[in-house]
Amino acid sequence: MSGESDEGAAVDLVRARTALLTPPPGARRLGPAALRGALVELHDFWLATRAAAVGVGEESGTALVAVGALGRGELAPWSDLDLVLVHDGTGRQQGADCVARIADALWYPLWDAGIGLDHSVRTVGEAVGVATEDLRVALGLLEVRLLAGDAELAERLASSARQAWRAGIRTRFDELVEATHARWQRSGEVAHRVEPDLKNGRGGLRDVQLLDALAAAQLVDRPAVDVRSARELMLDLRTELHRRAGRARDVLQAEDAHELAGIPDLGVTDRYDLARSLSGSARTVVYATDVALRSARAALPRRGLAALRRPPARRPLDEGVVEHAGEVVLAREAQVSRDPALVLRLAAVAARTGLPMAAGTLNRLAEAAPELREPWPRSARTELLALLGAGEGGVDVVEALDRTGLWGRLFPEWGAVRDLPPRDRQHVWTVDRHLVEVTRRASELTTRVSRPDLLLLGALIHDIGKGRDEDHSVVGAELARHIGRRLGLWPADVDTLAAMVRHHLLLPHTSQRRDPEDPATVQRVVETLDGDPVLLELLHALAEADALGTGPGVWTPWRATLMGDLVRRCRIVMAGEPVPGPEPLSDDRLALARSVATSGRPEVSVDEGDELTTVTMTVAAPDRPGLLSRAAGVLALHSLQVHAAVLVEHDGVAVDSFTVSPRFGRLPEASLLREDLVRVLQGSLDLPARLAAKERDYSSRAPASPPASRVLWFDDEATGAVVLELRTADRIGLLHHVAAALEAQGVDVRWARVSTLGSSVIDAFCLEATIDPAVDGTRHQGPGTGTVVALDPTRRRAIEAAVMAAAHPAPGAATSGEGAGSRVG
Repeated sequence: MSGESDEGAAVDLVRARTALLTPPPGARRLGPAALRGALVELHDFWLATRAAAVGVGEESGTALVAVGALGRGELAPWSDLDLVLVHDGTGRQQGADCVARIADALWYPLWDAGIGLDHSVRTVGEAVGVATEDLRVALGLLEVRLLAGDAELAERLASSARQAWRAGIRTRFDELVEATHARWQRSGEVAHRVEPDLKNGRGGLRDVQLLDALAAAQLVDRPAVDVRSARELMLDLRTELHRRAGRARDVLQAEDAHELAGIPDLGVTDRYDLARSLSGSARTVVYATDVALRSARAALPRRGLAALRRPPARRPLDEGVVEHAGEVVLAREAQVSRDPALVLRLAAVAARTGLPMAAGTLNRLAEAAPELREPWPRSARTELLALLGAGEGGVDVVEALDRTGLWGRLFPEWGAVRDLPPRDRQHVWTVDRHLVEVTRRASELTTRVSRPDLLLLGALIHDIGKGRDEDHSVVGAELARHIGRRLGLWPADVDTLAAMVRHHLLLPHTSQRRDPEDPATVQRVVETLDGDPVLLELLHALAEADALGTGPGVWTPWRATLMGDLVRRCRIVMAGEPVPGPEPLSDDRLALARSVATSGRPEVSVDEGDELTTVTMTVAAPDRPGLLSRAAGVLALHSLQVHAAVLVEHDGVAVDSFTVSPRFGRLPEASLLREDLVRVLQGSLDLPARLAAKERDYSSRAPASPPASRVLWFDDEATGAVVLELRTADRIGLLHHVAAALEAQGVDVRWARVSTLGSSVIDAFCLEATIDPAVDGTRHQGPGTGTVVALDPTRRRAIEAAVMAAAHPAPGAATSGEGAGSRVG
C-alpha cells in the first residue's frame, strides 16, 4: 500500500518542516530550543490527525505512542520517528487485519515522504515481552508518550514497561553497564575528542538518558540542574548540526565549530568558547554518570541469601578515612572543620587504592572543609605529593575534586585552564586534563631525577599560564612563584619551580630548532639554566612527560635521541668540561664520500642502529644544486617519512644523512633508492610527475579540515643562524616541495628537523643565504660549512611566500625541484 495523494503522503508535513528549517525572507529564525518545540508540535499534530483519520480513536482499542526523541520531546530536524501502534489484541483475526490496515495507513505516507521511521505494532504484553529481551526496546518504552487513541491503553503500556524495568533491573544492570562501556569505547569522550559524538560519546546525550533510566528504576535521583543544563547545550548543538547539514548528524566536526559559534542562541563567543562550554558540559555528565552507576549498583535490590548478609563493614584506610561499600568515605570521628589536610588525605587514599570517593563525602567536604592557609602545613603538602605521584589512580580523583569545586579551592589558578580547548591539533586533551595527564606520566619518571617532588609539581602547573593573552611560559612562571610560596616550599625550590615552568619548552624547541652539535647552542642552554644540573634533569624528564601527555605519537624514539644528545652535551659543559664540537664523519660515511669522489656516482647506505622504528639513510653524491629536494623526493616516492636531515660537505661530495621510518610496509633496499636517485639526477625519472601521482593516490588520507599553515622565524644572535619553522598539514613529498622552494630562493639548508604530530608536521630549517651585499648587509662566520648572511625582512617575506606556496600548492601545480641557488647543504 502506498499513499497516492498529498493527503495520503506526508507532503504537508514535509512542507511545514521545511518552512520551519528555512523560513522565508522576513520571517523569524527559530532558536534551537524553539525549533525542537515547534517540530514536536508539528509532528504531534500531523500524526494525531492522521491517526484519527485512519481509525485510531479513544474507543478503538488502539493507541499511537511515540518513544525516542519524539517521545522525550527532543526532536531534532532530521531525527527518525520512533512510533509504536499498540492495540488490545481483541478480535484476533478480524482485529489483526484491522490493525494491519491502520498501521499501513500510518507508516506508508511517512515512508513515501522520505521521513526516517522506526515502527512496531504490538499489544502491551508483546511490547513488554520484547523489552525483557531487548535492552534498547526496554529503554525506549520508558519514554512512552501518547499521540492519539486509547489513553488508558497507552498508560497501561507505560506503567507496565516501567514496572517491568524496575522489577528486572537487578538482573539487567550488568548488561546495561556493559552496553554503556561498549558505546563509550566505540564513540570516545565528548569532552576530549576533536570531533565529538554528541549523542553516543561518553558524556553525551545517551548518558543523560541512562541517568533517566536509572532514576526510573528508582535506584538514583533524577539528574540535577547542572546535568539538565549540559543536556540543553548538547541538544542545541545537535539541532543546529541537523539544520546546517540538512541531514541527521551527531558528530561535531572541526569545520562546524566556526559556523555554530556565530549562532547567538548558543551563547558562545567563538569556537574556543564553544569547545570549552561543550567540554565542561560533557565532564559534568561524565561525573554524574560515574556517581550514578556506583550508587545504582549499591542500591540494587537484594534477594535470597544476599538479603540476609550484614551490611559492608567500614575498613580504616588512613586517619579520618575509611572504605565503605567499595567507596572512600570519611570516618565517623573525622574532624572535617579542624583537619585542613583531610581533603588531600582522602584524595591520596583514593588514588592509591583505586577506590572512588563517595559523592556524599565530597559534597560534605565542599561545604565544611576549611581553606588551607598560606603556607600550607607540611602534612597537606605531603598528601598532595602522594596524590600526584599515584599515577593512573590520580586522574579520576582530580577530576572528581574539580567537578565538586574542591580542586579550585586548592588551586584558584586552575579556573583559567579548566575546560580550555587546545590550540594545537596534536593535543588530545583540554589544558587542565593535559596537566593531569602529564603529571601521571611524570609519576613514572620520578626515579630519574633527584627532586621528584619538584618534577610532580612542575608537571602539574607547567601550562598554568595558558588561557591568557601573554606568553603562557612567562605568565606561568609568575603564577608558579605564587603557588610555590602558598604550598610552603623553600625559596630556592620556589625559584626552581618557576624556572621549570618558564623553560619547560627550552629542550624540545632547542633540540628541534637548533643544531645540538653546535657549541653555541649548547652554551646558550647552559647559560639559560644558570648551569644548574638539577634543573636540567628536571626539564628533561618534564619534556618527556609533556610529550607523552599530549597525545599518541608525539614522543618518539627520534625525539628522545635528539633531546638526549642535547642534554648529554649540556651536562658535559656544566661539569666544567670543554664544549663538545660537532661529531666528525664516521669511518663508514668517509668511505662512502671517497667512493663517490672516485666514481662520481651517488651512493646510499642504511644504518638501522638500535632503533626499531627509525633508521638512518646516508645519501652521498657529488655536490650540486638541488640535491636535498631530489633526495627527499626519492625518499617520499618510497613512502619513507623523514624525521631529520643533517647535511655535510666533504671534498666536493655532499653527505646527507636522513633519519627515516616507513609510513607503512617495509624499508626499501638501498640499491633501489640509489638507482632512483641516479635517474633523478640524470633527468631520466620525472620526479614531479611521480610524486604528484603518489599524492593523488593518497589524497584520501588527508584530513578533511587541515590546520592553517604558519611560518615562524627564529634568530640566534650568538651564531647568526636563522631558523625557519613551518607548521602545516602533513602530506607525501612535503619536504621535497619545501626544499625545492628554498633552493629557488637562493638559500642553503644547513640542517633540517621534521616533527610529525598526527596529521600535522613542524619542519625546521637552519638557513644560510648566498652573499648579496646589495640585499644583505650583515655577515657572520658561522660554524656551518657556508657563510651565514642575515636575511632582511623583504627577503624573508619572499622566502615565506615561497614556502607557504610549496606547503599548499595550487591544484595541478608541480614543483620542479630545480634549485636556483647553491646546493642545499
